[in-house]
Amino acid sequence: MLKLKVCGMRLAANIAAVAGLQPDYLGFIFYEKSPRAISDVSAELIKYIPAEIKTVGVFVNEDIETVKEKISSLKLKAVQLHGSETPEYCAELKSDFPNLEVIKAFGIDEDFDFSALEAYLATTDYFLFDTKTKAHGGSGKTFNWSVLDRYTYTKPYFLSGGIDLEHTTAIKNINDDRLYALDINSRFETEPGLKDAEKIKEFIKEIITPGFNQG
Repeated sequence: MLKLKVCGMRLAANIAAVAGLQPDYLGFIFYEKSPRAISDVSAELIKYIPAEIKTVGVFVNEDIETVKEKISSLKLKAVQLHGSETPEYCAELKSDFPNLEVIKAFGIDEDFDFSALEAYLATTDYFLFDTKTKAHGGSGKTFNWSVLDRYTYTKPYFLSGGIDLEHTTAIKNINDDRLYALDINSRFETEPGLKDAEKIKEFIKEIITPGFNQG
């Protein structure tokens, strides 16, 4: 029952095309240093995305009041926190927005200390494991997935970082009930923020699971 999140959407027609494939989540980056940062004009389109698709605001060490304003004004269904946000920060969002999904992202490398996640277990819905970079994601590079053998908690997670069509067989061979969703981004683009809808459609067909709704 894998879910699919397509992240880094920013252009109106492209948002509509990818939404037509009915992924479970669409991610929008509110981090001005990202080449996929969404403009205020395009962000207004988030409110018109079909309700069955969960809209995710991606933030990096943003002032919490700004995050709350975006959640309220754009009716975001989830937030992905990609910086050094604290467990208390996550708890405050959960308290103010009880129906909000809070996804806490962590950059993973060979030396990652998974015990650091324990403090977030009670204040988040999901973890997201991405390749560790200075740019907070979007590198198009995978990390060594075998590192996740050291992940001992039951909290479900999104797998991110350079996922491409070439990884479909490896993904099918992952035997981990905690793997909740796949997060795809830069490897499915023709330029930053412009997704190749046909390539995404092919990926959905390759990963044949009941969790994907192909329309």
